[in-house]
Amino acid sequence: MRERTRFPASLLERLPNLKFLTTTGPINRGIDRIHAKSKGIVVSGTDWGAIYTTTHEHIWALILSAVRHIVQEDRNIKSFNPLWQTAIPASLKGKTLGLIGLGKLGTPVAEIARAFGMRILAWSPNLTPARAAEIPGVTYSPSKAHLLSNSDIVSLHLVLSPITYHIIAEDDLALLKPTAYLINTSRGPLIDEDALIKVLKKNKIAGAALDTFDIEPLPLDHPFRSLGDKVTLSPHNAYVSHDIFKLLWDQTVENIAAYLEGEPIRHLE
Repeated sequence: MRERTRFPASLLERLPNLKFLTTTGPINRGIDRIHAKSKGIVVSGTDWGAIYTTTHEHIWALILSAVRHIVQEDRNIKSFNPLWQTAIPASLKGKTLGLIGLGKLGTPVAEIARAFGMRILAWSPNLTPARAAEIPGVTYSPSKAHLLSNSDIVSLHLVLSPITYHIIAEDDLALLKPTAYLINTSRGPLIDEDALIKVLKKNKIAGAALDTFDIEPLPLDHPFRSLGDKVTLSPHNAYVSHDIFKLLWDQTVENIAAYLEGEPIRHLE
């Protein structure tokens, strides 16, 4: 199972025969693990493997797709649109990438940004100047507002928590340059979706590229589906690859076999 298949306390109470859950990944906030433990339900997970590599590759795919208008031009050509070159792409060299979060994902994203000749700002609620200085080419931003107002591309790399929920709210979006792009491959609720939709509809920023959403799968009537070229969307598959799936499913089978043998492995507390 994944986080989108939730097992809250209310559901666990209705499953008196449930004894074991195995989830892909070492973290799953869709499971009420405290309640599961109180019911004697064992929860096992898997390793991430190369998931961070896969994800930061996808982050750059989204960035390049957005700023180079790849999806828009592909669609125009395939729809027999007689217009040729319908959008003017942005370049990356000399632009500023703002990273909100400089951990296992933010750091390799910064390394790739250096290869493009970009300036890099970084900020998070817990980031220190000393930690930022450890990453070549990264400049510590003294505040979220400073990062947002000085970045051409802002990419989010935070875990979801009460502190980071809607860390990009309406007031924050108002600080972005009109030419800026917002990228989110972490968790949908990091951004106030309603506020972002308003900003995109009013053309207050250049665009957004999103892999995660408040509700997944994204509802068919969700406004993001109707924003056209203002937003580039992917179905929360930044972590997905053949190699990752093989690892996840192999370890899931191992988890089930170990539980049936009475010796659970990769137990999530």
